[in-house]
Amino acid sequence: MVAGPHGPDRCGEAELNAEFFRNWTRQVRRGLLELAILNDIAYRRMYGYEIERKFCRSQGLLLSGGMIYLILRRLRRQGLVKTTLARSPDGPKRKYYQLTPHGEETRAQMNAYWQAIDGQMDAIGKGR
Repeated sequence: MVAGPHGPDRCGEAELNAEFFRNWTRQVRRGLLELAILNDIAYRRMYGYEIERKFCRSQGLLLSGGMIYLILRRLRRQGLVKTTLARSPDGPKRKYYQLTPHGEETRAQMNAYWQAIDGQMDAIGKGR
């Protein structure tokens, strides 16, 4: 029997807890990625690779470039972002993403909701 943080590990409990935590963090990240991308492009238009590089440097929200483009397509289909093609200083045209008015409104609602949940979780964690 392997020892876990609270004594002997029964029936692979440590592995189950690790798997549970991995699944939970994956779900949390998935829910936050759309908001993170909306927040990222809220103040200036950005192209996909630029967004990808920024997220690659952010440890908590690591994701592949393919995932970023899937999210951007979904946000575009929902009318939250629009795209424009513009010449790059480095040569070929780039597809830039920016918020639509509907995207800005939705982003504000999502941020307010996130702040409310964060405050509630903080209060629960402190036993209030």
